[in-house]
Amino acid sequence: MSVLLETSAGDITIDLYVDEAPKACENFLKLCKIKYYNYSPIYNVQPDFSFQTGDPIGPDAAESDGGSSIWGLPDGVTKKPAKPESMTFKPEFSRKRKHTDRGTVSMATTASPINPDDRFAASQFIITLGENLDLLDGKAAIFGEVVEGFDALEKINTAFIDDKGRPLKDIRILHTAVLDDPYDDPEGLVEPPKSPVPTAGQLATVRIAHDEEIAENTDPEQLEKLRREREARAQALTLELIGDLPFADVTPPEQVLFVCKLNPVTRDEDLELIFSRFGKILSCEVIRDKKTGDSLQYAFIEFGNKEDCERAYFKMQGVLIDDHRIHVDFSQSVSRLADAWRDTTNSKTARKKGGFGGIAGLEAKRHYREGERYGGRNSRGERYDYVFDKDGKRRDDGKDDRDRERSPVRSPRRDRHRSPSTP
Repeated sequence: MSVLLETSAGDITIDLYVDEAPKACENFLKLCKIKYYNYSPIYNVQPDFSFQTGDPIGPDAAESDGGSSIWGLPDGVTKKPAKPESMTFKPEFSRKRKHTDRGTVSMATTASPINPDDRFAASQFIITLGENLDLLDGKAAIFGEVVEGFDALEKINTAFIDDKGRPLKDIRILHTAVLDDPYDDPEGLVEPPKSPVPTAGQLATVRIAHDEEIAENTDPEQLEKLRREREARAQALTLELIGDLPFADVTPPEQVLFVCKLNPVTRDEDLELIFSRFGKILSCEVIRDKKTGDSLQYAFIEFGNKEDCERAYFKMQGVLIDDHRIHVDFSQSVSRLADAWRDTTNSKTARKKGGFGGIAGLEAKRHYREGERYGGRNSRGERYDYVFDKDGKRRDDGKDDRDRERSPVRSPRRDRHRSPSTP
């Protein structure tokens, strides 16, 4: 009894041990038959050990329920939901089957909260990438073995992965084909006439698409950079749809680095000295409580260009500073904190006669100038955004065009004749 998995890394043929693990094999066969695994990501890749798949959305997605057995899915005819306890089942553990060979296929299991000796499975399964993996014996329930497609296993084994074991370039199950099925279909099972298209939840988890061409010699840093760019564009499109951005292509600050998990004793000048080896720093500020002045243990560092910022990001992740192991990220990922910092920075600058970020004579970058131009405060000091016309221009509300181009720094005499602008 066999199943063919068509993955983006290549085809994998699995022979099933239907005599030794009938329940696990039936569950796997029927899930393949209804295309439950289509577009499932491959994750938890541990080189020379194993990888995991079978969660249709992926374990990192908020919508993921971890997957279900065939008996826990809604009735295909009546659409009546199954009982929650049917989502899992008790797989067979064979004493004579061990994880000795590469390509061993087993159900991922979890211990029962009532009796730790009882283990339950759903839809997720494991394929080994190494030999003699006795650590999995008794924890993963073996139900088959790979007989063809070891080149695909090697591609998965050598893929670039992040610290959670997820490939930076997606590897997914694209299609499943049941080559031989000895079991009767459960009541209510409906085989789809053709492969279903990926769901919105599955598409939302795409990093670098499996069919996207990238250079074979691309290093992990470049892949991570590409992944972050794709993720940022996807988030921007989402924000545009829900109204948080006027348009998806609004440019975030690319040269500002967010640093957190700082020691409370770390000062601005300490950070500036440490990070200055990557390039010119325009501003460096540890954020402090407005009332007490105590460090909030995070900071923003603005570099002269984004290349220096990216170099600092890749080199300073997890570095020990004042006995604290810091975490660094780009300010786009913490946009609310970054917006608050920029508002404070711009407010400080507005009290001076020029400059930006506390640096005299420094002109604001384009995205900062746009922020000053397209936002403001009403008479009660509340922030607001302007309404955009279809052509992308702001409505003038009867005001002279020259008002839009004036400097946000105004004399008190002018302020008496117009609404307060951004401080």
